[in-house]
Amino acid sequence: MKTNKQQKIWFITGASKGFGLLLVRQLLDLGQKVAATSRTTDELIKAVDSTSENFLPLQVDLASDTSVKEAIAKTETAFGGIDVLINNAGYGIGGSLEDVSDNDIRSAFDINVFGVFNTIRHTLPLMRKQQAGHIINIASIAGIAPGSGWSAYSSTKSAVIGMSEGLAQDVKPLGITVTVVAPGAFRTSFLSKESLSLPQKTESGYKTINETLHNYQNMDGKQAGNPEKGAAIMIQTAFEENPPLYLLLGSDAYRRATTKFESQMAAFENLKELTTSTDY
Repeated sequence: MKTNKQQKIWFITGASKGFGLLLVRQLLDLGQKVAATSRTTDELIKAVDSTSENFLPLQVDLASDTSVKEAIAKTETAFGGIDVLINNAGYGIGGSLEDVSDNDIRSAFDINVFGVFNTIRHTLPLMRKQQAGHIINIASIAGIAPGSGWSAYSSTKSAVIGMSEGLAQDVKPLGITVTVVAPGAFRTSFLSKESLSLPQKTESGYKTINETLHNYQNMDGKQAGNPEKGAAIMIQTAFEENPPLYLLLGSDAYRRATTKFESQMAAFENLKELTTSTDY
């Protein structure tokens, strides 16, 4: 077992697969204490496959404020607090806004956004008491540079990014830091049927979007990003004295972000005279 890092207490959501599962496994290998959530503990325990006393599996409904509050309390009882909160749980939702139902969009916001709000709200009192803590919110490059066919999903991840930026300023005086992660395409389970919600019926007027979503599904297992490396970088971030607010992961994420901001700045400058003409 590697023990070269200071032991911290971690709380990770969506830990039965993808980045969440890799984070739990790597952290336990490092001798860290890990509370991990999933919709069912049986699935989580089977996936992690560990009998370590440092592992606390929790069945949590992230959309339920009460369920999250109880999980945080159990973690405090078992381990004495929380040093690092990683909001990893979430899923993709694709399709044109005409095709995606109201219920599907609200369900996506419940997990991708309000679940994040819930965990942070109940973790902050512990971190304030400690005058220390690190919050890592896993968003997506789609929250910075949205792509066609992902307007609903991008809006959830943009919300996480905006919240993280504001939160970082709120908690800095308390000794708490925030990092928002924007991964590109990684070989996780993101494109599987369990992690991706697509409309059952599609409007023929959106042929390009429908083709784009089909092509995305064919990318499964062929993405450039190595999730083991991505998880290791996120863990390392939590041990840095001055962790970054923004963490892009993947060469594709870097390209999309820089292209977006260069284009955005050019558009701002092009309209500078008109924009500033509204002042008194």
